[in-house]
Amino acid sequence: MPPGTGTVVNVLAILVGSGIGVALGDRLPERTRSVVTDGLGLVVLLVAALSAVAVLDADLAASVGGAAPVLIVLGAVLVGGVVGSLLRLEQRLESAGGWLRRRLVRGDAEAGSHRFVEGFVSASLVFCVGPLAILGGLSDGLGSGIDQLVLKSVLDGFASIAFAAALGWGVAASAIAVLVYQGFWTLLGVLLGGFLPPAQIASITAVGGLLLVGVALRLLRIRDVPVADMLPALLVAPLLTALVAAFR
Repeated sequence: MPPGTGTVVNVLAILVGSGIGVALGDRLPERTRSVVTDGLGLVVLLVAALSAVAVLDADLAASVGGAAPVLIVLGAVLVGGVVGSLLRLEQRLESAGGWLRRRLVRGDAEAGSHRFVEGFVSASLVFCVGPLAILGGLSDGLGSGIDQLVLKSVLDGFASIAFAAALGWGVAASAIAVLVYQGFWTLLGVLLGGFLPPAQIASITAVGGLLLVGVALRLLRIRDVPVADMLPALLVAPLLTALVAAFR
């Protein structure tokens, strides 16, 4: 299959799931939609925990030492957060959601605008931050198959139903973010011609899991964590891993 096929499947799954979710959500009371969002937040928290446990990965420990993985994750989140906040990534992502809303949705009600932006931001973060977006995109670009992205498509499709039932058409707009983000990793896979070392993949997975905790806290309305500002941590993590391994 040509590179990018997996991402196309993923985008279609999100669009179909969003359509089903919107059709279903209109028939659900507000309290039920709130429960759906809370349930999704709990599931995201579970997925985050399963990803963050990669900080204990044997390959990562062998490469950087037993005590370094947690420090690498800490350093990546702090450095990535500083870079992202200076670049105002959270604000830019929310502005992008507002821009899309004005062009894709009729009506100027403030409540509807907030709902669209929240759907776009939350769904974009959930669909993009997970390690499958990176690993699946790389695998697709390297010609190793689209199995990982097919799995991600199934998960995202069901998640988009739940998201869209609660947050509306903003979830469908997140397909654009998925197309751009996963398309980047697919292109990178084509250029690299090989996988990243297992230790660096583990560090990315651990940091991604930690960022997903922030997404879960947003969905559960516990704290509005600026997760988008921390996204550069996904790039900082493998760099720190390589640096520590080189000087070890």
